[in-house]
Formats: sequence, C-alpha cells, structure tokens
Amino acid sequence: MTTLPDGEFHERMARFQERIQAAGLDAALAHGNEYDFAPVRYLSDYWPTFEPAGVWVPAAGAPVLLTGPKSEGWARSRSRIGAIETLAVYGAPSEPEQPGVPVASFREVAARAMPGKPLRRLGLVGWPAMTMPIYTRLQCEFPGVELVKAEELLLDLRAVKSENEIALMRQAYAISEQAIDAVLGEMRPGMTELQVIGIAQREIYSRGAEYEAHALCCLCGPATRQPVARPSHNRIEHNEIVQLNIGARVGGYASSVGVPVSIGPLPKRKRRLVSFGLEAHHQAMQLLRAGRPAAEVAAEYEAWVKGRGFGEHLLYGPCHGIGMMEAEGPWMEARSAWMLRENMTLQVDTFFYGEDFGLRWENGVRIAATGIEHFSGKHMKLIEL
Repeated sequence: MTTLPDGEFHERMARFQERIQAAGLDAALAHGNEYDFAPVRYLSDYWPTFEPAGVWVPAAGAPVLLTGPKSEGWARSRSRIGAIETLAVYGAPSEPEQPGVPVASFREVAARAMPGKPLRRLGLVGWPAMTMPIYTRLQCEFPGVELVKAEELLLDLRAVKSENEIALMRQAYAISEQAIDAVLGEMRPGMTELQVIGIAQREIYSRGAEYEAHALCCLCGPATRQPVARPSHNRIEHNEIVQLNIGARVGGYASSVGVPVSIGPLPKRKRRLVSFGLEAHHQAMQLLRAGRPAAEVAAEYEAWVKGRGFGEHLLYGPCHGIGMMEAEGPWMEARSAWMLRENMTLQVDTFFYGEDFGLRWENGVRIAATGIEHFSGKHMKLIEL
C-alpha cells in the first residue's frame, strides 16, 4: 500500500464540510507549501513543490484545488479533486510576473464554486504557513468578508487516523528502523555527519519511501545539545555520543525514530543521563491511554522527571502529534485541553541535555482502547558501537 483510496478523500471532504457549516462559515481555504503541505495533501492528495497551493472548500458543493502557473500539469497528475484553478498569487516565492499566462482570481474561484451564494465568512486553514501576499490578496478581493482562523476544523480531523493511514505509518516506521540498522552497521569514527545521513537516505529510498519525513538528523558531540539542527561536515570521534533521528515518508505519512549512539563505551557521567532518558521514554509511554486528558499526562510526566532529580535537564515533553507532518498538533503540554482518543498517533519525544551533550529518544505510538501500539521500538536500548 503506497496511497489512500479515493473513497477516503471523499469521506474527508464530507466531514470537513460538515465542520465548515457547523462553524457558521460559507467556505474555507486550506493552504500548504512544500514544507507544510499537510492541509492541501490531506484534502486533495496533491503534494505542492516549489509553488504553494490551496484548496477552496465551499460549505456545500465541489472543492477546487488552487495552484501556481507552473504546477497545473503536476497537480492534474496527482489531485483527487477534479476542479483546478491557477492563480498568480500561488506562484513561486520570487514572484515572477509570467505575462501571458492565464490565471484566475479568488473572486472568480468563489463565483464558480459557490454560484449565487454570498461569501461573508471565510475560514483559513494552514494559517502558520500562509504568506502575506495571499492574505492581503484575500483582503483586497473580498472587502467586508470576515477572514476567520479555522485551524482546528481540519486539525481535529487529522488527529484520529483511519486504518489506511495507520497502515501507511506502520510501513514508514519499519523503513526508518531498517535505515537505522544500516547506519549502525556502517557508521565509523572519521565519517562526517553528512556521510552518515547518506547511508540513511540510501536505505529510505531503496526500501520504497517516497521522501524523508523531515530533515534527517545525525549530530555528534556538543551538537547533540541542540533539539533542532542539521548535519554538517563534523567528523565523528571515539568516545562521543552521536544522535540519530531518521524518518521515512510513505503515502504522505511521516515517521521518525530517534536514538543516541555511543562510539565506544559510555562514560559513567553520560550513561547516567542517557539511561534516565530511556527510562523517561518508557515512563511517558506508560501514561498513554484513551480517555486521559493530555494536560494530566504532561503534568504527571513533568512531576515524575523532577521527582527523580532531572528537572534541570528537561526542555519539553512528553509527546506531540504525528501524521502527515513529523511534528504536528496536537501538542501535549500542561495547558492542553484535549483528550487522548483511540487511533490518535503520537510521537513520544524524550529530549534531555547536559553541559556538553544531549540525547533524544523518539518513537511513534497509536493510542489503542487499552494502552498503546508501538510503531517502533527496536532500538529502545543503550547502543555502544
């Protein structure tokens, strides 16, 4: 299985339109780009590249996929939505003029998608990735129309996965673990972080993934203190920790497996924090089950870490959503107002840092009726090469 059936997209659209109507909106515009494509791909299966894209969804009636001038052919080859319109505002970020290319306006899209129906309230989904040119164009073309931030309308649908989505995620995690197996078999002192990533990329693509789920991570030595970074030409040395975070994407769905690896025996000081991180990783998983408030889980986890005397090493935790994006909502924090539901998929993300190194254990889980299903877990152990 490498993609979802048409029926699943039809069902998604119907449920999304029900939510648009319930929110008192006349239509919604879902926005996406090459980095955060999820709102667009979730509704249309179109995967924008280079140019951003949108999906115009009326409260009732057929949706329209919106693309830039260069992307129309690519969109027609992939989209599960039949109606496609090209807009200049969805062109490349460098804003080429492209004279002579026929384009539509938002007003024309609305008139064709909603004949005879007024537009008074328009919901905006993909708000964090929406650009100022698109937002100001909407303001210009729809004076008097209320533009409403409507992120939750789609995010809540995406949070609970179907059996098909879960099947794709299982495949993605399996490939990620296989890629880590290859890295552990070939990684040696003297290699650069980038060379290690090359091994992982080879395995990801050769095993059928469509792309990487995120910027693959191999960090060594002091660089492991950074929760977000990119691999570089730093060379791996004896007696240091190498942090791996490897994720494959299958059928639009992300995975990520994180494991700290010691090149040589772990010194006692580092072993203490790495071992505790693994214990905390297991503890977070034990707290997860359907029906629990997310805020309760987050608070209990933080109290447990502090009670063990490791509060100063904690930056965040314990989980966030995973699906089309490796790090997507809902986020699990002490102020979270959502409940864990069956078939939610979460990334258990356990990061701790010390004075000169850090570590992250990462694995995916599905919330089951009782407890969790592990998407990954093969490398949940201390690894010393």
